[in-house]
Amino acid sequence: MKKGLLTFFCGKMGAGKSTEAIGLAQQSKAVLLSEDEWLASLYPRKIASLNDYIEYSNLLKPPIKKLVQSILCAGSDVVMDFPANTLSQRNWFREIFSEINAPHKLVYIDLPNELCLEQIEQRRKEQPERAATDTAEMFEQVTKYFMAPASEEGFNIKKITRYAQ
Repeated sequence: MKKGLLTFFCGKMGAGKSTEAIGLAQQSKAVLLSEDEWLASLYPRKIASLNDYIEYSNLLKPPIKKLVQSILCAGSDVVMDFPANTLSQRNWFREIFSEINAPHKLVYIDLPNELCLEQIEQRRKEQPERAATDTAEMFEQVTKYFMAPASEEGFNIKKITRYAQ
Protein backbone atom coordinates (compact mmCIF):
# COMPACT_ATOMS: atom_id res chain seq x y z
CA MET A 1 0.00 0.00 0.00
CA LYS A 2 1.19 3.50 -0.82
CA LYS A 3 2.18 5.53 2.24
CA GLY A 4 0.85 8.99 2.94
CA LEU A 5 2.91 12.17 2.62
CA LEU A 6 4.27 13.78 5.81
CA THR A 7 4.45 17.58 5.63
CA PHE A 8 6.10 19.59 8.40
CA PHE A 9 7.28 23.17 8.88
CA CYS A 10 10.31 25.27 9.69
CA GLY A 11 10.10 28.99 10.40
CA LYS A 12 10.66 31.44 13.19
CA MET A 13 8.00 32.08 15.80
CA GLY A 14 5.30 34.16 14.11
CA ALA A 15 6.30 33.20 10.56
CA GLY A 16 2.90 31.69 9.80
CA LYS A 17 3.57 27.97 10.16
CA SER A 18 0.18 27.25 11.75
CA THR A 19 -1.73 29.28 9.17
CA GLU A 20 0.10 27.53 6.35
CA ALA A 21 -0.45 24.11 7.97
CA ILE A 22 -4.20 24.65 8.33
CA GLY A 23 -4.58 25.79 4.72
CA LEU A 24 -2.47 22.95 3.35
CA ALA A 25 -4.31 20.30 5.38
CA GLN A 26 -7.68 21.59 4.17
CA GLN A 27 -6.52 21.83 0.56
CA SER A 28 -5.00 18.34 0.48
CA LYS A 29 -7.58 16.70 2.81
CA ALA A 30 -4.74 15.62 5.10
CA VAL A 31 -4.87 14.85 8.81
CA LEU A 32 -3.71 17.97 10.67
CA LEU A 33 -1.89 17.58 13.99
CA SER A 34 -1.11 20.76 15.95
CA GLU A 35 1.45 20.74 18.74
CA ASP A 36 -0.16 23.81 20.33
CA GLU A 37 -3.53 22.04 20.49
CA TRP A 38 -2.06 18.85 21.95
CA LEU A 39 -0.06 20.78 24.56
CA ALA A 40 -3.04 22.96 25.55
CA SER A 41 -5.29 19.90 25.83
CA LEU A 42 -2.92 17.60 27.72
CA TYR A 43 -1.03 20.18 29.81
CA PRO A 44 -3.35 23.16 30.34
CA ARG A 45 -1.72 26.21 31.93
CA LYS A 46 1.57 24.31 32.44
CA ILE A 47 3.68 26.17 29.86
CA ALA A 48 4.96 29.52 31.07
CA SER A 49 8.57 29.38 29.87
CA LEU A 50 10.75 27.98 27.12
CA ASN A 51 11.93 25.24 29.49
CA ASP A 52 8.31 24.25 30.20
CA TYR A 53 7.63 24.07 26.47
CA ILE A 54 10.68 21.85 25.87
CA GLU A 55 9.73 19.52 28.73
CA TYR A 56 6.10 19.02 27.68
CA SER A 57 6.87 18.95 23.96
CA ASN A 58 9.33 16.11 24.57
CA LEU A 59 6.65 14.17 26.47
CA LEU A 60 4.40 14.36 23.40
CA LYS A 61 6.93 13.10 20.88
CA PRO A 62 6.89 9.30 21.42
CA PRO A 63 3.09 8.83 21.19
CA ILE A 64 2.74 11.37 18.38
CA LYS A 65 5.47 9.62 16.38
CA LYS A 66 3.62 6.29 16.59
CA LEU A 67 0.30 7.93 15.71
CA VAL A 68 1.73 9.71 12.66
CA GLN A 69 3.49 6.58 11.42
CA SER A 70 0.24 4.65 11.76
CA ILE A 71 -1.71 7.24 9.77
CA LEU A 72 0.97 7.40 7.06
CA CYS A 73 1.09 3.58 6.80
CA ALA A 74 -2.70 3.60 6.31
CA GLY A 75 -2.12 5.77 3.23
CA SER A 76 -3.34 9.10 4.56
CA ASP A 77 -1.34 12.33 4.32
CA VAL A 78 -0.38 14.09 7.56
CA VAL A 79 0.36 17.79 8.04
CA MET A 80 2.21 18.39 11.30
CA ASP A 81 2.06 21.84 12.83
CA PHE A 82 5.05 21.02 15.03
CA PRO A 83 8.25 23.07 14.61
CA ALA A 84 11.25 21.75 12.69
CA ASN A 85 13.39 24.73 13.69
CA THR A 86 16.46 22.97 15.06
CA LEU A 87 18.55 20.01 13.95
CA SER A 88 17.20 17.82 16.74
CA GLN A 89 13.60 18.70 15.88
CA ARG A 90 14.23 17.91 12.21
CA ASN A 91 15.93 14.64 13.14
CA TRP A 92 12.75 13.63 14.99
CA PHE A 93 10.75 14.21 11.80
CA ARG A 94 13.36 12.24 9.85
CA GLU A 95 12.83 9.28 12.21
CA ILE A 96 9.08 9.45 11.65
CA PHE A 97 9.18 9.18 7.86
CA SER A 98 12.41 7.22 7.33
CA GLU A 99 11.54 4.36 9.70
CA ILE A 100 8.49 3.57 7.57
CA ASN A 101 9.88 4.78 4.23
CA ALA A 102 7.19 7.44 3.72
CA PRO A 103 7.52 10.49 1.48
CA HIS A 104 7.95 13.88 3.12
CA LYS A 105 8.01 17.62 2.49
CA LEU A 106 9.59 20.27 4.72
CA VAL A 107 7.98 23.68 4.21
CA TYR A 108 10.43 26.41 5.19
CA ILE A 109 8.79 29.81 5.78
CA ASP A 110 11.57 32.40 5.59
CA LEU A 111 10.37 35.74 6.97
CA PRO A 112 12.36 38.63 8.42
CA ASN A 113 12.21 39.17 12.19
CA GLU A 114 10.22 42.40 11.94
CA LEU A 115 7.43 40.70 10.00
CA CYS A 116 7.36 37.77 12.46
CA LEU A 117 7.09 40.23 15.36
CA GLU A 118 4.21 42.07 13.64
CA GLN A 119 2.38 38.78 13.18
CA ILE A 120 3.00 37.79 16.81
CA GLU A 121 1.52 41.10 17.95
CA GLN A 122 -1.54 40.50 15.76
CA ARG A 123 -1.90 36.96 17.15
CA ARG A 124 -1.78 38.32 20.72
CA LYS A 125 -4.80 40.50 19.89
CA GLU A 126 -6.70 37.68 18.17
CA GLN A 127 -5.82 35.02 20.77
CA PRO A 128 -5.50 36.75 24.17
CA GLU A 129 -4.89 33.40 25.87
CA ARG A 130 -1.47 33.38 24.18
CA ALA A 131 -0.49 36.85 25.39
CA ALA A 132 1.70 35.52 28.21
CA THR A 133 3.95 33.48 25.90
CA ASP A 134 3.64 35.30 22.56
CA THR A 135 5.97 38.18 23.38
CA ALA A 136 8.93 39.90 21.77
CA GLU A 137 11.07 38.54 24.62
CA MET A 138 9.98 34.96 23.93
CA PHE A 139 10.60 35.52 20.21
CA GLU A 140 14.17 36.63 20.95
CA GLN A 141 14.74 33.69 23.31
CA VAL A 142 13.41 31.10 20.83
CA THR A 143 15.07 32.67 17.77
CA LYS A 144 18.52 32.13 19.34
CA TYR A 145 18.03 28.41 18.68
CA PHE A 146 16.51 28.72 15.20
CA MET A 147 18.49 27.09 12.43
CA ALA A 148 17.32 27.27 8.82
CA PRO A 149 17.35 23.91 7.03
CA ALA A 150 20.36 23.25 4.80
CA SER A 151 20.27 21.25 1.58
CA GLU A 152 22.95 18.94 3.06
CA GLU A 153 20.34 17.68 5.55
CA GLY A 154 18.66 15.87 2.66
CA PHE A 155 15.05 17.01 3.11
CA ASN A 156 12.59 17.73 0.30
CA ILE A 157 12.27 21.47 1.00
CA LYS A 158 9.68 23.92 -0.29
CA LYS A 159 10.71 27.48 0.63
CA ILE A 160 8.20 30.29 1.10
CA THR A 161 9.62 33.81 1.31
CA ARG A 162 7.90 37.11 2.11
CA TYR A 163 9.44 40.42 3.04
CA ALA A 164 8.12 43.35 5.03
CA GLN A 165 6.54 46.07 2.90
